[in-house]
Amino acid sequence: MRAVNADLQETTHEELILGLLVEGGPDFVSGEALSGKLGLSRTAVWKVVNALRRHGYRIEAVSSRGYRLLEAPDRLTALEVLPLLETHDLGRTLHTFEEVDSTNVVAFRLAVEGAEHGELVLAERQTQGRGRRGRSWSSPGHLNLHASFVLRPDLPPQRAPELTLLAAVALAESLRATGVPADIKWPNDLLVGGRKVAGILTELSADLDRVHFVVVGIGVNLNARREDFPPELAETATSVLEVSGRPVGRAAFAAALAKRLEDWLDLHAAQGFRPVRERWRALSATLGQEVLVTSERREVRGVAVDIDEDGALRIRTAGGAEERVLAGDVETVRPRVAPPSPPRAW
Repeated sequence: MRAVNADLQETTHEELILGLLVEGGPDFVSGEALSGKLGLSRTAVWKVVNALRRHGYRIEAVSSRGYRLLEAPDRLTALEVLPLLETHDLGRTLHTFEEVDSTNVVAFRLAVEGAEHGELVLAERQTQGRGRRGRSWSSPGHLNLHASFVLRPDLPPQRAPELTLLAAVALAESLRATGVPADIKWPNDLLVGGRKVAGILTELSADLDRVHFVVVGIGVNLNARREDFPPELAETATSVLEVSGRPVGRAAFAAALAKRLEDWLDLHAAQGFRPVRERWRALSATLGQEVLVTSERREVRGVAVDIDEDGALRIRTAGGAEERVLAGDVETVRPRVAPPSPPRAW
């Protein structure tokens, strides 16, 4: 396991001791146990604990009982994230930064240079965060999640769009686990009460017959307050904090998201797109709505009735015909004018 941190180089001993304290939960972990597991003297353990305290960790020490973790700082570094991971690949190699132009730009460069499947880029702040079609993503520092995963799926290029819908499912489930009733707006936005709480930007490198890698960028408004959004987004964006009234542990959310994303990737590799499609339908904010889809070439208006096996949105127009839309911006024209058509048999 390797951790690359651009603003703070943690030692392996700090990571391991913190991991053992996290595993201990509310219980004390004896100094003897820490010494034995790490092959350190009791004095060396004490020095590592003090180093963790200087990083902002509140660690209680009681003679004859040991140490226990009382509070962790709200940071996104290897020290905070690695002990919480329950994945086999995703996030096991971390690249964390105080500030980058865009986590997707960094992850794409790392992938070109040979980054392996599952490597994760996290940043406290983005100066040029991007959404779809070149739009900017507002990125106040130390409040939200800015993450990009490098994936190397065994897929032909034409199936790569499935990963955007898969990531949306994993993200919606992660948000719902915090008590926030997020729905998916086709293809890659997460909404709560019609306001955007998260977005996904997927980029890939591929030949005609194979995908080299995919970068899945995820931005989530976690702890931003209304006043943290620029004026032009104040009425259309929201955050987990604004919806639930409770702050979110960002490292814990990042680790939980990595686990859900990996679980869905494993299921997708074993069973294909079908289970992703079924779950996406259940979480959709788009199906059953009258929508206007605008792309660079055309506009399509009608009722969103389903997604195809390749993730394309099917729209029934006023004349009764069905149109397939592969990409575009979706605007709800009138809410839920008709129920979606029953799924077709596969």
